[in-house]
Amino acid sequence: MELSAEAVTDARARLRRAAGQVLAVERMLSEGKECREFLPQLSAANKAIEQAGLRLLAAGYAWCLEHPEEAKAGGYPREVMERMFMKLG
Repeated sequence: MELSAEAVTDARARLRRAAGQVLAVERMLSEGKECREFLPQLSAANKAIEQAGLRLLAAGYAWCLEHPEEAKAGGYPREVMERMFMKLG
């Protein structure tokens, strides 16, 4: 399966954002901050990771639909991709 450069760039940006949010939560915990202060950061990090995964999976799925024989030969037939979507969602 091939992923577009755009999808990879977008996912990497989301993952960097999530990493920054996780580091911020770590810092808040070490500073003794309360839940209401760091839970929004955790939620945002979770959402960023989820969106990165969906973006990559959608790009991969699109490629597989455009190249069904190559996808199947590479171990990504439509059924496998659909199960991957179900796991992520």
